[in-house]
Amino acid sequence: MSRKLPLAVGETSRTACARGLLRRGVEEGTGELLSAAVLAERVGWAADLVSGMAASLLAARWNTVDVDVLASGEDAGGRKLPSNAWMALRRLGWTVSPSEGIRVNDRIVRMAQEQAGRTLRSAKWGADLTAGVLATWPVDPVNRTSEEWDVVREAVPGGRYVPSSVIKGRTRQIAAFRRQYGRLPTDVFELEASPRIARMLLLSACDGQQATIERHETVPSRALLRLQLPARPDPRSYKDWTWVACSISLPPTIPAGAVLHLPTLRATGGPVRADLAYTHAVPRAARTGHTIALGVDWGLNTLLSAGAARLHDDGRITALAAGGMFRAAGVLAKQHRLRRHSELLHAKAERYQRLIGKDGRQTLNGKHAVLAGDIRAVSARRSNHNDALAWAAARWAVDQAVAAEATVIYLEDLRSMEARGMGRTHNTRMSQAVRGQIADRIRHLAAEVGIAVVTVPARHTSKHCPQCLAPLLHRKAPDRATTPGWKWAICRSCGWQGDRDMGAWRRIAARGLTHQTKTVIDRTSGAMIIRSVTDTLEAKAVITPAALKTSRKDRSKTGLTRGHTTRPAPRRRRAPSPTRLSGLAGKRPEGHAHTGRHRLPRAAHRHQGVTTISTPTTGHRPRGAALGAGFHLHAHATPPRWADPPPDTTSATGSLS
Repeated sequence: MSRKLPLAVGETSRTACARGLLRRGVEEGTGELLSAAVLAERVGWAADLVSGMAASLLAARWNTVDVDVLASGEDAGGRKLPSNAWMALRRLGWTVSPSEGIRVNDRIVRMAQEQAGRTLRSAKWGADLTAGVLATWPVDPVNRTSEEWDVVREAVPGGRYVPSSVIKGRTRQIAAFRRQYGRLPTDVFELEASPRIARMLLLSACDGQQATIERHETVPSRALLRLQLPARPDPRSYKDWTWVACSISLPPTIPAGAVLHLPTLRATGGPVRADLAYTHAVPRAARTGHTIALGVDWGLNTLLSAGAARLHDDGRITALAAGGMFRAAGVLAKQHRLRRHSELLHAKAERYQRLIGKDGRQTLNGKHAVLAGDIRAVSARRSNHNDALAWAAARWAVDQAVAAEATVIYLEDLRSMEARGMGRTHNTRMSQAVRGQIADRIRHLAAEVGIAVVTVPARHTSKHCPQCLAPLLHRKAPDRATTPGWKWAICRSCGWQGDRDMGAWRRIAARGLTHQTKTVIDRTSGAMIIRSVTDTLEAKAVITPAALKTSRKDRSKTGLTRGHTTRPAPRRRRAPSPTRLSGLAGKRPEGHAHTGRHRLPRAAHRHQGVTTISTPTTGHRPRGAALGAGFHLHAHATPPRWADPPPDTTSATGSLS
């Protein structure tokens, strides 16, 4: 099949990834059918060979000199290194070979070099960050002064845009090393050991002699993956490598005209998971020229608050509707409980480890192994919850933009946000929020429909009024206007008041529309971003209040009012009455038949309004989260309200005349 993707006018190519499973395979030489367990075992043997070679190569090159040479992009002769990691390592002469007696082909070595090369390239940023922090080590590592912050940001590459939480985290790591050894580390390679190599096969580093993939000719939803796998864990000759054909069911997210690439296979102990890469055509997202924008704010009580705004020809900006919220209090509460449980397990494991090292108790090895398994299980649950929450929130935000016909989504840049001043529990939950994952998922889903995603500065988006830019007064709630708080905002200048987060998305959308000519593309990440705010454009970033709607229809009374009966007719039955029982067992009434909706389950009421009144003093505890309910019972979203509500079209309501 052709690997060249045809593009039309206004389209661009985009490479994405979807998940798949290898459920069974067929050995082409003998025709033997391989079950999922056997196929996973053979893929695991190949992954063990690759990860072993990658680990040895990474351990040998885990130093400052080799990482700097690879990151320089040039070899000893001054020639530019290839973009593929395995080709760059071979140009530098960094080779690796399997254990003695093991026979593998050159493509297996390629995958090991590709995996090690990618890890070494990614270590360059951490090495420069650590070197900058060490070179500007402060007097008090806990509390840097403003001058020390300026110095460390100048020493770190791109330090102006590095989140302060990243620098603080690396500072705490270096301080822990200093308390343990009494000195500062020389570099990040002394501070951290070489990372663990995952058990996976990067088939993208191979060619047709190791693996091929083709879409089915008649069934576009299926593909055939052919690859060489070992028939034993220690292959001694090339005869121990055989071709295996695996049929893959493509997810519906992969378009029929997409070009498939060789996947990455992951041996996780269960079924073999495949990361299916594909390239397809999508509408090109515009950098400027937007008239309708969706502003998205990271909330405190709510995870996301979003709404649409329109830029008119005369420069006015108006809000299209009241906006909506995506709330996940129950999910965040569950994440908080899992985090506390994980910390408890880590503390117990460290205690067992100290006892084993001090007294040499072999009886504690079993308990320590059990705790290690529990820690991995809890970590997997936390990761799955974060992933599900990020996809759900991103899908909601993009759907809001599609419903409003917006061509751009303006996100608040909160990379340097630090949760503090709201209580220990709330601060921790805010710190654990998956803002980075949500932003990445929003960009991923918005690219599918040609919507641009731009990050705007977050300065004073919640502090100033969206209608007049005057400073706001933050109060506890509208019914407690004299109690200081941070949820309800009141403007004394123009009289606007509303939820703090609902005012913030208005400010974000208005700021993005007025500063859209300053949108640039970041070279490192490829994301669109507005780096700075100017006073001239900021003065125009105000939301013009919409005029009140007045009815032009003359409703003057011209005659007598028609009479209405005080006893309306009952609704007609949908089914005949059942047969009456004999005797005095009672009768079913012949009148109105109840057709109302059944009560929704707990915590499942989706269409919830914005909570504006103050919370009860007795405290709040999510019922579903406390009882261990599922994820979707605790992620609530406000439906979009871009137009007037539709008329009531309830059928069979009966006659009232």
